[in-house]
Amino acid sequence: MMLNLISIAQENGEPELEKSYWNTYYCQQNIFTADGRLYSKYCKNRFCTLCCANRKADMINRYYPILKKWKEPYFLTLTVKACKAHQLKAYIRAMLKTFQKITEKHRKRYQRGTGLKLIGIKSLESNFNPKTKTYNPHFHIIVKDKWMAEVIKKEWLQRSKKGYTAHWCQDIRPITNLESGLIEIIKYGSKIFTEADIKSKAKQTDTAYIYLKALDTILTAMKGKRIFDRFGFDAPKHIKPKFTPAKLLSSYNEWEFRIESSDWINNLTGEVLTEYKIPSRLQAILDNNIDSEIL
Repeated sequence: MMLNLISIAQENGEPELEKSYWNTYYCQQNIFTADGRLYSKYCKNRFCTLCCANRKADMINRYYPILKKWKEPYFLTLTVKACKAHQLKAYIRAMLKTFQKITEKHRKRYQRGTGLKLIGIKSLESNFNPKTKTYNPHFHIIVKDKWMAEVIKKEWLQRSKKGYTAHWCQDIRPITNLESGLIEIIKYGSKIFTEADIKSKAKQTDTAYIYLKALDTILTAMKGKRIFDRFGFDAPKHIKPKFTPAKLLSSYNEWEFRIESSDWINNLTGEVLTEYKIPSRLQAILDNNIDSEIL
């Protein structure tokens, strides 16, 4: 997948994005093991599935203790009408600006003692519709109570340009499972897999596709934008792990990832590290369902 994205970045003349894609391609390429521990480097890019998983776990651990104190949290989805690839960047910029105006208005009212401030967390995401060749940027939001959700929805509709939003497209619902709600919020930009028929209720199987050009379009449009953010409260302090002095390893094993094996191979012994076997349905997607057409 990353090699195809690298080719797209080269065709589009995006050297910075190309470099980031290469860094993700080599993420965890070489691993060292010694004394029961594993050592390697992470690329920390938002489109790296491994690094995103690590970041997601860290953020859930940081925010869950705060959100579980909220007595009546609500889940809110805000969206706009679908757009073409060349419009996506402008749509995202306008959405972020509109949401900032909403929270700033209520923050100033709160400071003047004439209202309540809005409190919550939000994430920005965009889906791709392969049938219409359009993109659907949207916010997922968790707020402290129903009143805040309704206020944000009302102002979102009022501030949006006529014809760009619709009442029925915005969704408000109480949160019954906070952890799953947090998992839904803490995403990074776009899903990797997309159903060819997005209206299908079937789970991701061999009908799922990876639309590389669309994924590159989304990643390019979101470059430099804050995907996950909080509003109305201070971020929890990030507790850094205790510093462990570096030490020289006199005995260790070195492993290198090989695509043909889907595993890390010991350079000296030929031994495999994980004995991972790629699921047949995933292999079918990677072999047959990667679409790099210009969209």
